[in-house]
Amino acid sequence: MHKVSRGYFIPAGLLSGSAAAKACARGVAAPLAGGPLAFGAVEWTSRDGDARDVTGVDLPGWRTQLDRHEAAAMERYLADLAQPRAPFAGLTLDRPRVMGVVNVTPDSFSDGGRYASPAAAIAHGRVLMAAGADILDIGGESTRPGAAPVSIGEETDRVLPVVEALAKDGALVSIDTRRAMVMRAALAAGARIVNDVTALDGDPDSLGVVARNGAAVVLMHMQGEPRTMQQEPTYRDAPLDIYDFFEKRLAACQAAGIDRSRVALDPGIGFGKRDAHNLAILADLALYHSLNCALLLGVSRKSFIGRLSGGEDAAHRLGGSLAAALAGLDRGVQIVRVHDVAETAQAIAIWQAIATT
Repeated sequence: MHKVSRGYFIPAGLLSGSAAAKACARGVAAPLAGGPLAFGAVEWTSRDGDARDVTGVDLPGWRTQLDRHEAAAMERYLADLAQPRAPFAGLTLDRPRVMGVVNVTPDSFSDGGRYASPAAAIAHGRVLMAAGADILDIGGESTRPGAAPVSIGEETDRVLPVVEALAKDGALVSIDTRRAMVMRAALAAGARIVNDVTALDGDPDSLGVVARNGAAVVLMHMQGEPRTMQQEPTYRDAPLDIYDFFEKRLAACQAAGIDRSRVALDPGIGFGKRDAHNLAILADLALYHSLNCALLLGVSRKSFIGRLSGGEDAAHRLGGSLAAALAGLDRGVQIVRVHDVAETAQAIAIWQAIATT
């Protein structure tokens, strides 16, 4: 058997509702990240060249299969998988949370610039709050495939009035940017979360800005950059490669003084990934729980949904968006980033009622 310390751990045998509670009480399962799901087994995965070597370990008997050092490592992994997640930016994660998207851009893939003016964006943010958004994610630069960057001044001019107005309304505001100057200005205007598609690696000042301001942060994985990321994305094993990436970025955050309790991880569906990569990541989302951070999933209206169904454009991908989001909740994701807040909140309410029965 491979060394536990060199492996990857994917919770398996997932249970919900009374089945999860009963299995945990009997000691044959453990709660997943402190949420309504439980796991009764672990897939212990290691790399064998470009292939995976997978060993399944059932929780009741895993200690008998390992030596003393391996058992100690496994104990640590299991503790991280089961431990309840700390509140994110003050928001408890005892139930799924909804991050509503507010694109203050003229070239958004999802809404075609409907909210490009500050007034329209502020009004839209208020609609999303009323519909059940727990977080509003405000962005002033499109990061759709092929998008060209905008100047820092233009991005700041777009987002600051929106951040300030919605923060004054009492919204928990996230600033979606990869630039430290925009982060700094938005946090001063009332934002409390930084959502960075470069995982605080695109601007050398980003780590320091987040650390000094005590902000929460979403670290997203992106291979390449928006203009070219879909040209030739390649991975040995997309879910495992992204896990390794997150480990490195969490270490950088820790060194900068950003505790992982302030971090949510987003695997970046559609950012430098082909459909096969997206599907593999979605199937293995539970893998990232052993990093002991909140998990955020953004799949809303993305192009892979149209390619896998009937070729629908962004405005007609609600069904696929909900299906992918609920698949994420089935794997323990705590936050979903969406455009259609009211419909997602309704779907989550039904999912939650079933998952806790």
